[in-house]
Formats: sequence, structure tokens, C-alpha cells
Amino acid sequence: MLNIYCDESRHLENDGNNIMVLGSVKVPDIEKKEIYEEIRRIKEEHGLSTWFEIKWTKVSEGKLDFYIDLIDYFFKKSSLSFRAVVATNKKTLNHEKYNNGDYDEWYYKMYYLLLDTTTPPINEYRIFIDIKDTRGGAKVKKLQEVLCNNKWDFNREIIKDIKQVHSNESELLQLCDLFIGALSFYHRGLYDSGTGSKAKKKIVEEIIKYSGTTLTNSTIKSKSKFNLFIWNPRKRGY
Repeated sequence: MLNIYCDESRHLENDGNNIMVLGSVKVPDIEKKEIYEEIRRIKEEHGLSTWFEIKWTKVSEGKLDFYIDLIDYFFKKSSLSFRAVVATNKKTLNHEKYNNGDYDEWYYKMYYLLLDTTTPPINEYRIFIDIKDTRGGAKVKKLQEVLCNNKWDFNREIIKDIKQVHSNESELLQLCDLFIGALSFYHRGLYDSGTGSKAKKKIVEEIIKYSGTTLTNSTIKSKSKFNLFIWNPRKRGY
């Protein structure tokens, strides 16, 4: 059994942003407890409470060493992997033509792109998604339907369950928040600007160094540790 922890950034239709980032962290269920304990140990080594919530918005000069150690831990821990979809040019989408006039339909297509590659039918999966709004229950039900139907998994033998959790209950969900925050920061141009946080720029640099990617382009599909797909509607006729 593999657990997948998913989070999203700038995912609302009219939030004024031109990109959306969806991310997932995958781990064998049997190692989950050990990983939680190791992450909490890193927190304590930096004088933080084990309840301290890992968040991109909390990255600062004062906690920079902690976040760098956390990234180092992720890339050295062989059982952890990350995949993200960065959807660009969100404001130019033609939903009437391609998504039956429905932004949510496009949203589910992006989630499908995120999860289909990382859930081959050789394993069983439980998927956990950060609670964002009151519509989450219906969205989760629809997402499981989309994923299972595309895998002919009508009896839910592959995608066993998808449910919502609060991010403060899961370090792995928080780790996902850190990575998608860095990707959003980079693709909104803040990494190259003169106004972006120096601490956050350093985190992006660490991710680029460890992942071996520029974050600008998609990685090859088979890259499992840090997999990135840049979705651009202009290249796909949207």
C-alpha cells in the first residue's frame, strides 16, 4: 500500500493568478510512522516544537537552516517521491470550447495528470488531500470516480480511498506544501525578481540543486524522485 499526499496552490478560478500548482508526495504506508518521527526529530534539532507546521509561507531567514535540512532529508530518503503539475496561462483557458464551460472539469483534468502517472495498477493507493473549502467532499468523490474509471478500477481495488485531511495533521502534506510553494514562487517570476524573499530563493536553489532540474521544463516521465510536468494550454490548443 502506498500513500499519496496532495496539495494545491492558486487553484481557484478567479484568484487573479495565471498559474496553478498541484503536487503530491508518495510514501509506502509501512514507512509513514518512521518518516513522521524523523521529520519531528529534525524539528527538535532546530529548537522547534514537534507540532511546528511546515509551510512555504513560514520560510524565513531565521528558519532557513531547518528548511534546507528538510529538503536534504527528502532527497536522501529513498522511499519518498514528489510529483507536480504546473498549469500555466490559467487566465487564458477557453472552458466553453474545451471543458463544457466548467472550470472544475479542467481542474479534474489537471488532477488526473498529477495522479495517473504516479498510480500504476501494480499497487494499491490511498490518497489524502488537504482540506481547502466546504466543497471538498464533492470534489474528492468526483476525483476518485475520474481516476478509477480511467483505470477500469470500478471495484476500487487500485485507488482504495481518497479523503480529506487537515494539513496540520500530516508532516507529509506539509512537505508537499513546501515544494508546491517553491514551484509557485519560481513560476510567478519571484525567483528572478529583485523583490522575492532571499530565504525563499535559497530554498528554490536547493531544490534545483538536488533535483537536477531547472524547474522551467518538464522532467522525463520516468523520473521518479522529483517529477515535474509543465502544462501549457497554448501548446495544446486550449
